[in-house]
Amino acid sequence: MPVNLAPPNPDQLLPVKGVRLGIAEAGIKKADRKDLLVMQLGEKARVAGVFTLNRFCAAPVVLCQSHLAVGKGIRALVVNTGNANAGTGEEGLNRARRTCAEVAKLLGCAQEQVLPFSTGVILEPLPVEKIVAGLPAAVADLKESNWFDAAQAIMTTDIVSKAVSKQIRLGDAMVTITGIAKGSGMIHPNMATMLGYVATDAALSQPLLEALVRHAADRSFNCITVDGDTSTNDSFMLIATGETGMAEITDAASSHYAALRDAVTEVSQALAQAIVRDGEGATKFMTIAVEGGASEAECRQVAYAIAHSPLVKTAFFASDPNLGRILAAIGYAGIADLDVDRLKLYLGDVLVAENGGRAASYQEQDGQRVMKESEITVRVLLGRGSAAATVWTCDFSYDYVKINAEYRS
Repeated sequence: MPVNLAPPNPDQLLPVKGVRLGIAEAGIKKADRKDLLVMQLGEKARVAGVFTLNRFCAAPVVLCQSHLAVGKGIRALVVNTGNANAGTGEEGLNRARRTCAEVAKLLGCAQEQVLPFSTGVILEPLPVEKIVAGLPAAVADLKESNWFDAAQAIMTTDIVSKAVSKQIRLGDAMVTITGIAKGSGMIHPNMATMLGYVATDAALSQPLLEALVRHAADRSFNCITVDGDTSTNDSFMLIATGETGMAEITDAASSHYAALRDAVTEVSQALAQAIVRDGEGATKFMTIAVEGGASEAECRQVAYAIAHSPLVKTAFFASDPNLGRILAAIGYAGIADLDVDRLKLYLGDVLVAENGGRAASYQEQDGQRVMKESEITVRVLLGRGSAAATVWTCDFSYDYVKINAEYRS
């Protein structure tokens, strides 16, 4: 079961003026489940996104980037689960284009004003006829209050849907931020999570929106890993509808931009951490905090070496304080001039290693006590500078293997 993660409360998910969402059951992979989402955006809405750096990126990712580059203004997003439309060549692009064309026809906009997204099994043809047949029902269902159902409609192996809302005051305006995300396995984003959508009714210039989506991604979805696999379909989108009536934010140095940036990042972090808590088969949620580095990049390098290690992750699943595995991961992280004698390793509040070896104060029972907890912090002090980075991950359990062994069944 997910680690300390409850399903979102529908009553706490706030509508964002200028975004309407509609859901349908298209039977893309399985019958009787929500698997198709349409998001219609108002005329003033602006959209920015970041996408996977996997060279085998999916057809919808290619098309999203192309449509954003046209610059006509995005009026709709369409998301299907059950099929990734990745590794499908030119035919995959044609099927994604047809999906966009059908959405455009139903909503009265240009095909280039529609962004498509897919998630599911790779290397299988997109069942576009099922999607086209399901679109009228999704459009008929469009309403601002549909965030809870939308979060369910984008799930694949997720056990719990992921959705967060927040409000902040900017001058005289009360600004709403609501986001949804999906992801559970194949999570090691090289930009963002598998699928994530955050919308706000604030008014933001396009350059600042693009800066903000990168800022939020780098501090949230780019700080998580479940299994070290970067998906072919990763997409994180930020929408600003401009419907609050407030003046457009154009100055990156303004207090309004700083407050909005921090709030969007907070929502993004909550969604990203929910993905780790719902990691396939997860029983432990781990925070890997690396401090005292010469640069943020090398701190991330060490954090990910620990977070990716199957030996570390299985030890946490077993609540086994076999903590030499963490030292080994730090050692092979790739910092050639690392002075291990200056390094300190903490497990929770317990000092485990210093001066190149086991701390004199360390007792096995102290490590055992921390390892039995469902949320654990691993803290590494490199002793090389003032930079820091944090990564969130989970353990590897028997169920991770079972879920992925049976993924297509």
